[in-house]
Amino acid sequence: MRAPAGPRPRGPPPAQRTQPPARATAPPRRMRSPPGARSDAPSIPHAVTPATAPAVVRVDLGARSYPISIGAGVLDDLASYAGHVGKRALIVTNDVVGPLYLERVTAALKSAGVAVDSVTLPDGEAHKDLATLNLIFDAALAGRHGRDTTLVALGGGVVGDMAGFAAAAYQRGVPFVQVPTTLMAAVDSSVGGKTGVNHHAGKNMIGAFHQPNAVICDVAALDTLPDRELASGLSEVVKYGLIRDAPLFDWLEAGGAAAILARDRAALTHAIRESCVNKAAVVAADEREGGVRATLNLGHTFGHAVETAQGYGTFLHGEAVSVGTAMAADLSCRLGWIDAGVRDRAVGLLRACRLPVTVPSGMTPTQFRDLMAVDKKVQDGVVRLVLLKGPLGGCVVTGDYDPAALDATLGAFCGRK
Repeated sequence: MRAPAGPRPRGPPPAQRTQPPARATAPPRRMRSPPGARSDAPSIPHAVTPATAPAVVRVDLGARSYPISIGAGVLDDLASYAGHVGKRALIVTNDVVGPLYLERVTAALKSAGVAVDSVTLPDGEAHKDLATLNLIFDAALAGRHGRDTTLVALGGGVVGDMAGFAAAAYQRGVPFVQVPTTLMAAVDSSVGGKTGVNHHAGKNMIGAFHQPNAVICDVAALDTLPDRELASGLSEVVKYGLIRDAPLFDWLEAGGAAAILARDRAALTHAIRESCVNKAAVVAADEREGGVRATLNLGHTFGHAVETAQGYGTFLHGEAVSVGTAMAADLSCRLGWIDAGVRDRAVGLLRACRLPVTVPSGMTPTQFRDLMAVDKKVQDGVVRLVLLKGPLGGCVVTGDYDPAALDATLGAFCGRK
């Protein structure tokens, strides 16, 4: 779909920041042993007073540009919402995040004079469907919300995708704000305006492009994130390093990933900021995925097949993307587009992030092919893939690859010789 990318695509304008690039002075890596798994019912966290001004990355889309505020305590800071939420708000959350943060976000909005209602959805990818989406519309209509209402997505990627799609469709479009509470949402799904729900035949098949007014990313909210969810989000950070940001990949290898898993806030802030800088630049250049934005789907074609085959929610999205990224690296190496060293570094870092890199038992090459055939990147019946090419940080989106190499990758990962 496009020529091989270097560490940064040549066309996109740089995203704007309020601080110099963090790679010049990487955050201190206070290495400590990762904590044990979080309880299924964490205690309600207290508000955090911001120690410093948040980092701000700007998504440059002309009149529809918006800020991504990143820092500890921004969830409670009135300045985070100022100018982005109207006189009324409908907060969309789920039954896991709501008990932790709904009261705090409600209080912040009410103190700014906003009239607030809320709706709580069941948690999990298994509920990312049209039936659950209707709960948002039911709440909006019951509360007599009009076009002056702002939807506030408080939660992870599922809540953000569904609230955004509801905002795109309700009364033909109302504004919304993203308040991500998972690493996956913070580094990827909350930015760029992709919204939607799943269909039993394929992931994210029903949706719309609808940009938020703002993204408010409170790093302190990740304190309550289960270890498995934290690792899942790291798959998208690794992705940015592989497709366009080799220095970020190097930093993750050198201890950044371990510091994130140990919940070091400086490392988390650095990873989120750099990920958002990368995604903001790509979205600014190609908002509706007609070109370079498709590179952000590294590992997703294989990964979505895993998610669909196993049942939504069995594999976390980042876990499935990790498997898909390992498969894409393997295919890229078989094609001779990267050397074995790049492939091995990619797989090694995913393993270090505590992510799976093998296909679930029982999946077959035929199953992969059938599911990949309904991928959104298919053109003229050809499955186009995001593959690595050249040195670390380069990739292509292409359907021009040797089918025998794809057969070999599918056979190897599905246990066939």
